[in-house]
Amino acid sequence: MASANYEKRRATKFIMYEVILYYKFTPIEEPETFCEEHKQFCKDLGIKGRIYINEEGINGTVGGTPEQVSQYKEHLTSIPGFDGIDFKTDTSEYVPFPKLKCKTRDELVSIHKEDVDPDDGGNYLEPHEWKEVLENEDDYVLIDVRNDYESKIGHFEGAITPDVENFYNFPDWLEQVEDEISKDKKVLMYCTGGIRCEKFSVLMKEKGWDDVNQLHGGILRYAKEEGGEHYKGKCFVFDDRLVVPVNEDNLEPIARCEITGKPADTYINCANMECNKLFVCSEEGARMMEGCCSEECRQSEYKRPFDPENAFRPFRKWYNYFDEDFKERQLEEEK
Repeated sequence: MASANYEKRRATKFIMYEVILYYKFTPIEEPETFCEEHKQFCKDLGIKGRIYINEEGINGTVGGTPEQVSQYKEHLTSIPGFDGIDFKTDTSEYVPFPKLKCKTRDELVSIHKEDVDPDDGGNYLEPHEWKEVLENEDDYVLIDVRNDYESKIGHFEGAITPDVENFYNFPDWLEQVEDEISKDKKVLMYCTGGIRCEKFSVLMKEKGWDDVNQLHGGILRYAKEEGGEHYKGKCFVFDDRLVVPVNEDNLEPIARCEITGKPADTYINCANMECNKLFVCSEEGARMMEGCCSEECRQSEYKRPFDPENAFRPFRKWYNYFDEDFKERQLEEEK
């Protein structure tokens, strides 16, 4: 089924779809009710993507036809408190989501800290202001507020790229480097669309940094408005595309394929269902190892089908390939 859906998307590749990334911090009194109603609206509209909701607001990325996306934006911004959302919009040859996921969760973005109020965060720098600072000032510290696998394939020149696997590791990272970053320094921080900076800037201000600034709209908005200048590599995104270009004038990969060692900037998940490792891989490397990260995985009985003609086709959940025995075995091993 997954393969058929993918081929259907490939066959209609000349139809351009839209993908939007957005968030809004606004009080929602009954998140569960709001979520159910919003989910039904999205289903009726036919839009796909990932949407998280709680009493603090909404955080989502969805895709569909331009008409569907336009109707979605019109509906969302018509809800009291949801006006003024900064939608980051991109185009795609296919809808990069297999289905709609709309659910409540404890945190809109997982930092695992209570009472982190975005209203207490840093200053917004619009993309043109950000570019001016990078070009005309030098007494600042630039921090990439994303996971290490994201910054590995792309980041702003001169940025600190913390060695963290998850956003909720950033508070610990800040504790470790607090004495290494002067509190007199101007702080510049950025992430994909802005929401992680909304939270992390609060923590930095609480720790004593006063001049804390965040790129408004993140990398994606900067790419659209300023052409991505001063950014090297590509930007990781949490959908089937996995990476998108930022600076059209500099598309040279800054990472290397873990199979061939050659320059590469595309991620894939290991075809071995029991591994599923996310790793940088070139098309050549993917074909050599049939989508796997190692020879051991390539020999696994739980290797998902690999199509050499579509080397970067995303893999799906285990139930698209294996029967219940696989799941039962996994659960048994976790005991």
